[in-house]
Amino acid sequence: MVEEVVVKETLSEEMISAGVELVRMLDDVKLVANAALWIYLPEANSWRFLVASPEVRSEGPKKIYRRIRSAMHRIPDEKPVIPLKDISVVDSRDRLITSLRSALRTGSGVSGIRFSQNVINGVMIEDAYIYRLT
Repeated sequence: MVEEVVVKETLSEEMISAGVELVRMLDDVKLVANAALWIYLPEANSWRFLVASPEVRSEGPKKIYRRIRSAMHRIPDEKPVIPLKDISVVDSRDRLITSLRSALRTGSGVSGIRFSQNVINGVMIEDAYIYRLT
């Protein structure tokens, strides 16, 4: 019998640093980001950078992606950058975000909280790195 072992993709220090830079730049371009975090997706064995904003509801996701791309252009060349393909935008009322918010809040600054192996309101959080959750 052959056993398949899946090795979990690691959240690197470079990814963590890139997240800090992006959250700061989102603030600079005045994008309301109620939540910003890396979330591990076990079914894809990958990490996604998730930005939750009420502006997704009012402006639509395409416009928010454009604003994120604009913010990314402000990040200095020597700093790590998250590829746009690894970023997802959701409404601030998204089920995952509201579940996380019921368990913790960071305030409006830029934090660094690892949140792993937790179930909140029936939502399994395999692994996450939270910068902001208001």
